[in-house]
Amino acid sequence: MREEVSWWLGRRTYRASAYSSYRLLQAKRERGCTVSVVLPALDEEATVGAIVTAVRRAWMGRVPLVDELVVMDSGSTDRTASLAAAAGARVVHVDDVLTSYGHIPGKGEALWKSLHVTSGDLVVFLDSDVQEFDPHFVAGLLGPLLTDPDVGYVKGLYDRPLATSEGLVPTGGGRVTELTARPLLGALWPHLSGFVQPLGGEYAGRRRLLEQVPFVSHYGVELGLLIDLAELAGIDALAQVDLGTRVHRHQTDAALGRMAGQILQTALARCPSLRVPDDRLVQFVRSGTDVEAVTWDVGVVERPPMCMVPEYRERHGARTGRR
Repeated sequence: MREEVSWWLGRRTYRASAYSSYRLLQAKRERGCTVSVVLPALDEEATVGAIVTAVRRAWMGRVPLVDELVVMDSGSTDRTASLAAAAGARVVHVDDVLTSYGHIPGKGEALWKSLHVTSGDLVVFLDSDVQEFDPHFVAGLLGPLLTDPDVGYVKGLYDRPLATSEGLVPTGGGRVTELTARPLLGALWPHLSGFVQPLGGEYAGRRRLLEQVPFVSHYGVELGLLIDLAELAGIDALAQVDLGTRVHRHQTDAALGRMAGQILQTALARCPSLRVPDDRLVQFVRSGTDVEAVTWDVGVVERPPMCMVPEYRERHGARTGRR
């Protein structure tokens, strides 16, 4: 392991269990900052209501650590929006935000637009498909931000159990991380190789940093944020916190291959000296006795830093730069 990575691991890896709710609430009040929690969602009726309920009960009542809770709905066709609203979240439909900029499918679009519709100085992003959600995820992600002014962005790390034919095994649920993201970081951005879950969907950051970087569409958003924020603020401004265990549903190998393609395209877009002739991925499926080629577009689109959007500057300009 590189010496700089070993040093960073020891300095910027935290445990969620180290932060008490009252310690964090006191730090929040001393700093005079506000907190927004955002859940991007698309057809997540099975889990989104329980997550919203857990966050509200833990952090918006007796311990008011969270000031607003927003579900960004990306066009769900199930009861995601109604269940989230019934549980107490403010539900915002992605296509109703910054309508003049059109629509780009994917999670990155929901996260980007959430900056415009929220107001917190600190923004916590949570995936909405997590099963058995632990509300201490929120406290853990906020911990380094509230207690250390030098930390600007925090990624969650956790064990990811994998469902197999023999039952649930403790680890193995991060296949794209191990087969794509980690080798890419090790080869091209080795200073970031200490992140245990670089693609994890639980993370938090200071608005003043998040508004200065682009947001990539689809599954490239997490890798893009990690690379770009490290470039913007330096590795010592980035941290990770151990959240324990995260359980969620798993995708097919073919779907994971398309995800890996988008992550690869995100990485290549950050290597301007490399010419990328194509952003299509060919996969093969068996049809009867034949093998059929299926071509997918795994290209990604980047939304500009939100601070460059005139509508955002008009709405949030007075808050820019706050901790």
